[in-house]
Amino acid sequence: MSRATNAPASRRRRKKRLELAKGYFGGRHRLYRSATETVKRAQAYSWRDRKVKKRMFRNLWTIRINAAVRPEGLTYSKFIDGLKKKNIDIDRKILALLALDYPKAFAELVKIVKEGTK
Repeated sequence: MSRATNAPASRRRRKKRLELAKGYFGGRHRLYRSATETVKRAQAYSWRDRKVKKRMFRNLWTIRINAAVRPEGLTYSKFIDGLKKKNIDIDRKILALLALDYPKAFAELVKIVKEGTK
């Protein structure tokens, strides 16, 4: 009986891994072993950094909102607390967008919150 090597499947598997390593420098895109190591590490970093990206954006939105409410005489935490007490459900991404691109609309929100705190 002849020896079965499962060649088509293993070739497909290796080809897929080398395809993921496309664009890497030197042997990292040519040699299977180094391509495998590099792709594995890259996938781990990309998984981790998708989480970090969410964290960084939330931080940025908080900073933008805080910068927008300070001239109005409020702090970020008091502003968010006031929104919650008024049952205004707008997420931080939209609040930051309003603060940056639509200052009049944001000023209205701040006015509503200020009325509630007095």
